[in-house]
Amino acid sequence: MGGSPVSEVPGSEQRPIAGRYRLLSPLGRGGMGIVWRARDEVLGREVAVKEVLAPAALDSPEAARLYARLEREAWAAARISHRNVVTVYDVATEDGRPWIVMELIRGLALSDVLDAEGPLPPQRVARIGAEVLAALRAAHDAGVLHRDVKPGNVLLANDGRVVLTDFGIATVAGSQTLTLTGEVVGSPEFLAPERALGHTPGPASDLWSLGVLLYAAVEGNSPFRQDTPLSTLRAVVADSLEPPLRAGPLTPVIEGLLRKEPGERLPAEEAEHQLRLVAAGGTVRSPMDRYEAITVPVGPPALPPTSVLGPVAAPAEAPGPPARGEPRSRTGAAVAVGVVVLLLVLGLLVYLLVRDNGQGGRGTSSGGGSPTPSLSHPAQPPGATGSTPRSSPPPTSASASGSPSPSPTPEQSVAVNVQVLRGSYRGPCPAPNSSAPSMVAVFTVGRAPAQVEYRWVTRDGQSSDPGWKTLSFASGSPRTRQVVHTESPSHSGSNEVRVEVRAPVQVSSDAVAYQVTCEEETPTGGASSPQSPTGSSPPSG
Repeated sequence: MGGSPVSEVPGSEQRPIAGRYRLLSPLGRGGMGIVWRARDEVLGREVAVKEVLAPAALDSPEAARLYARLEREAWAAARISHRNVVTVYDVATEDGRPWIVMELIRGLALSDVLDAEGPLPPQRVARIGAEVLAALRAAHDAGVLHRDVKPGNVLLANDGRVVLTDFGIATVAGSQTLTLTGEVVGSPEFLAPERALGHTPGPASDLWSLGVLLYAAVEGNSPFRQDTPLSTLRAVVADSLEPPLRAGPLTPVIEGLLRKEPGERLPAEEAEHQLRLVAAGGTVRSPMDRYEAITVPVGPPALPPTSVLGPVAAPAEAPGPPARGEPRSRTGAAVAVGVVVLLLVLGLLVYLLVRDNGQGGRGTSSGGGSPTPSLSHPAQPPGATGSTPRSSPPPTSASASGSPSPSPTPEQSVAVNVQVLRGSYRGPCPAPNSSAPSMVAVFTVGRAPAQVEYRWVTRDGQSSDPGWKTLSFASGSPRTRQVVHTESPSHSGSNEVRVEVRAPVQVSSDAVAYQVTCEEETPTGGASSPQSPTGSSPPSG
């Protein structure tokens, strides 16, 4: 069912796809197949045709799922009518496989331009980013998430257009998902943190990917790329953003899009406005720069040794009407100054009250009545004598014995999410580690240090590595770690696996499915495999 690619010799005679689209020459090859330059013999125009190539190792159900995803790409892209989104003309069927017929864009992918030219100027990157964001906003308005925004999926057309392509792993609001539970889709270095943790993505996830694209285009390197996909995912979740050095006026936009929390990211409309402003040669201020800061002094302000209530009377008076010809701005400034002075005086009153009560340990009323407890300290126990001199600093909170009371320790928590790295295997059993079904568990603790005791549990209770293990989080280290696990049963069948945690709290992850098809069973009583038993790989940093 996987099929084989057609001849790639330009000019060779091939029967038209679906009796209409004659393939001429390949335009590019990707993980999901080949994109061809073809001729629509009915309308007499050149088009692009995407041919899917299912891997030979995929069985029929998985190949069918891949073809369904391809058809969904065409359906998702066809819902979007925008100049920055590639136009889909038709979905043809040939040899039981779908072929997507699209608008032919003559130009280069952004990834090819970056390979040839290196980092691009901020203004040019801002213009490209604004066009991509316009395409994403149109997709989001149609209920479509792209989920794979990266330089390879952005085409720079010869006519000046910037076109977003390849909705192959897009999701449509209200449609059924076509991926296995927990399966990682998309390019890891462009994946949003919430998707790396297995949470439900939203439009903000595409905005994160756009932020990574802008960073890579202007800096020449991706901000979270590591040596392996797993270490890249860990960096996306736990590492802070390395400040860009070449971005210049584009820096606030990049930093606004690359916030770990989806709700804190720069809104799409504001981001597009700022990108077009930078593309036009303007500058963008950080959101914090939009408000004029008021510096409040630490400690009491210098006031004359008079009654504390004396200075309050002057600013409390309402300002009179402005004199004839006096600007209104001067009146507004006077009101603002009065408000600031009033706030400073109120702060002084609070400061003096807290200082007097805190330094004396026990205050006395003006009438010489019973002692008044301190505002910041409990009353001294009976028999306690003496008081802190007024010239000494205020004492810290203390227990009855005089030792500082410890700050409350937050309650520990553990969250674990399991994602599929390789969901099926076909071949001799037991499968080698390099091709057996494998998963990754992402552990997140509430605080470090911590010792997490966990184990892998399958539905039939025959996990390849069933024992309890310990994952250590050192003090000051990231609170998220990943563990890779491989399942290599000796018989065919489908199963599912999950992670159980028994300490410091008891939690369990959702189960993820995998399938094994043994083409050559291991003989009973035969020699054992020279490979070591499969199990959980060492935790990646």
